[in-house]
Amino acid sequence: MASLLPPNRRRWFIILVIFLAIVFNYFDRQILSILKPVLKEEFSLDDSGYAVVVNIFTVCYALMYPVTGWLVDRFGAKLTMFFGIIGWSLACLGGGISKSIGQFTFFRGMLGMAEPTNFPAQLRVITIWFPGKMRATANSLCVAGSSIGAIIAPPLVAWLALAFNWQFVFLVAGAVGLAIAVLWIFIYREPPAEVAREAVGTGNPADSTAFTWRQLWGTRTLWGILLIRFISDPVWYFCLFWLPGYLQEESGLSLQQMGMFGWIPFLVADLGAIATSAWSDRLVKKGKQPLMARKIMLTSVAVLAPLCVLTPYIPNPFVTLFIFSIVGMACLSWLFTVSVVVAEAFPINNVASVLGIAGGFGAAGAVVFNYFVGQLMGTLGAERIFISMALLHPLAVLVLWTMVRPERPKAKVSVGSEPSPTHAPQVNTSELTLNV
Repeated sequence: MASLLPPNRRRWFIILVIFLAIVFNYFDRQILSILKPVLKEEFSLDDSGYAVVVNIFTVCYALMYPVTGWLVDRFGAKLTMFFGIIGWSLACLGGGISKSIGQFTFFRGMLGMAEPTNFPAQLRVITIWFPGKMRATANSLCVAGSSIGAIIAPPLVAWLALAFNWQFVFLVAGAVGLAIAVLWIFIYREPPAEVAREAVGTGNPADSTAFTWRQLWGTRTLWGILLIRFISDPVWYFCLFWLPGYLQEESGLSLQQMGMFGWIPFLVADLGAIATSAWSDRLVKKGKQPLMARKIMLTSVAVLAPLCVLTPYIPNPFVTLFIFSIVGMACLSWLFTVSVVVAEAFPINNVASVLGIAGGFGAAGAVVFNYFVGQLMGTLGAERIFISMALLHPLAVLVLWTMVRPERPKAKVSVGSEPSPTHAPQVNTSELTLNV
């Protein structure tokens, strides 16, 4: 059926499948945080022990992210994402049959190694299927699955755990993932030449110029993107891995109440991030240079992130939900659009690798922050944690404006040859069309 669809319709079906994959990608990782009190009792864990389980996932995630970016650039989005979905689905099934903390931790590590495949693959698909004037909106609709997964996780996980048991939650997640893998391999196709030409300026994206792996590390923008993700990602990881438990253990919500209300911050964050992405595309349509449009939008929403500092001083759980709805919107706006910044700043054949490296650095920042939270949450209290979080996005803004710019490899010139003075210099059409 996919081969019979015209390209302008097919790309939206592809986006839909990626959306579903990301929904359950995030659903799978959210199970742990929602069932935190249950799993702590099941495996006799304290906050430090829980932080170790979280960090096993996050370390594996950080280490594998750059590898998956390289795999996407080397072998394409279709196969890399397919085997990634299979891997994380099997990890979920393994978590559901685990009988000890060692077995459970092993499968969380396996989940961390498999889940990064989604995002480098998704960014390459967006870049080769959509021109610049549509890219941020298409990207936000696609990765909105992350927060949708976080939205459906609290009520669905709570219901399954209360109606059956905690193991059943992991088994259901694994089975759904396997179904999505089959759907992906059936639907996805590489774009036809005319679509690729509109998006990246060449009928065959494989023909585009690119940095070598070594050259990438010499670009200032790569280091800027890495710092941005290392600095800002931990706030979103806190929302994913610590906020549900904080609402239950510090604010007094029960597991049933988490199922009723715990999804609210993620819904608000999702809708807000889609809106801010659409705003940045609107700035492009009005004539603003794409990278500048993204910087303006990211700076505007970053001022909302420091609101988290109020959380420990207003212990009402519904005020906490409101605060993290706003903070979550800022976090997701950054996560959605920093990926688009990568697509605007680097050649098409480097975007998956850059995003993979950046995602690894973001997860590494979360590892450090998870350890910090695990040590302080039960001893010195949450105040210092929230003060630290309040500073992270403003720091990321400073890096964005000082280090991020378009990067293009220098054209190779044959030895002994000189440009003819009777001909105009050749235009890099790839750079122009990326900035449509």
